[in-house]
Amino acid sequence: MAKKAFLRLMAVIITSASLLFSSTGECAEKLNVLTTHTVLKSIGEEVGKQHVSVSCLATGKEDPHAIQAKPSYMVNARKADLLIIIGMEMEIGYEQLVIDGSRNNKIRFGQPGYLDVSLNVLRREVPTTRVDRSMGDVHPLGNPHYWMDPYNARIVAQSIAERLAQLDPDNAAEYRANCADFMRRIDSAMFGEELVKEFGSERLWSLALAEQLDAFLKEKARNDAGNGWYQQLQPYRGKQIITYHRSWGYFAERFGLTVVAELEPKPGIPPSPGHLLQVVQIAQRHSVPVIVMEPYYSIRAADFVAEKTGAKVLEVTNAVGGQPGVNDYVSLIDSAVKKLKDALAESSEGIKQM
Repeated sequence: MAKKAFLRLMAVIITSASLLFSSTGECAEKLNVLTTHTVLKSIGEEVGKQHVSVSCLATGKEDPHAIQAKPSYMVNARKADLLIIIGMEMEIGYEQLVIDGSRNNKIRFGQPGYLDVSLNVLRREVPTTRVDRSMGDVHPLGNPHYWMDPYNARIVAQSIAERLAQLDPDNAAEYRANCADFMRRIDSAMFGEELVKEFGSERLWSLALAEQLDAFLKEKARNDAGNGWYQQLQPYRGKQIITYHRSWGYFAERFGLTVVAELEPKPGIPPSPGHLLQVVQIAQRHSVPVIVMEPYYSIRAADFVAEKTGAKVLEVTNAVGGQPGVNDYVSLIDSAVKKLKDALAESSEGIKQM
C-alpha cells in the first residue's frame, strides 16, 4: 500500500512538473520579432499577441531616414526569428549592416525570417525615369511612407499574419483571427461601425479606392452617417496643405487633401531661403491654411512660412510613440485626423468671419 501511495504521489509530482514546464515553455517558445519601425511593432503585437515578443530598432521619435546602424541593433537582431522591415529602401542605410553584424542567417533576405511588408501595398510616386542623387532622397521603388494609408495597414497586417503562420503553424489560426480583428478595428475607425454593419467593409473600401464612396453615400442618403476618419475629414476634401517632407502623400490622398508644396526643396534636402520664398508664394496663392510637419524636424522653416502667410504650423507624428497618446496604429491615425480636422475647421471658421 505504501508503495502504491508513493507511486501515486510521484505521478502527481511528475504531472504538476510537466504542466509547469509546459506553461513556462510557452513563454520560452515565443517568436522573437524585430521591426525597424514602431508602426510595424504595433501591428506585429496586434497580430501575434501572446505568441510573439516584439522589439523595435526605432523609438518613433527619430527621422526614419537618418537611422544609423549601432552595435545594439546587431545584438537585438542576433536573437530574432523574424525581421520585419518597411522596405522600399527606407532602411537602405543600415539594414544590411545590422543583418551582417548579427550573424543571424535566419533573417537574411530570401529566408522565412526576413519580411518586407511593402511588397503588396498600394504604392505612390514610383519614378518613371532614372533616379540619381541630384533628385534628393527619392526612392526608386516609390514613396515608402505607405503606412499612413489605413488600407495599406490592413495589407501589412495580413502579410505579418501569413509569415507568422508560416514560422509557427501550430498557432496559424490565431494569427489570422487576430489579423481579422485588427482589420475590423481599422474598418470601424475608418468608416464608423454603423456604415460597416450596413454595407460591409469590403464594399466600402472598394468604393473608396475607386473614389466613388462620396457619391454612393449621397445616393443612399447616408453621407452624414457615422463619425469615422473618413467622415471627419470629408468636409475638407480638396483642401490644400503644405508639408515639411514628402511623407504625407498617402494620408492626403486617402482623405482627399492635396499637398501643394514641401518645405524641403528636394526630399531629404534641408529648406533653403530661396525655396522657402517660393513656398510662401504658393501658400499665398492657394490660401493654404496648414503646414504639417513631424516633431523631429526643426520648426524654424515652418514658422517662417507661417509668419508670412498666416498658415498654422501643425506638428503631427507619423510613428507610434512619436507623441504622447499615440500608443498604437489606431491612435496614430486618430491623432493625425483629429489635428488636421481641428486645424482645417478653425481655418474655415476664420474665413467665414472675414
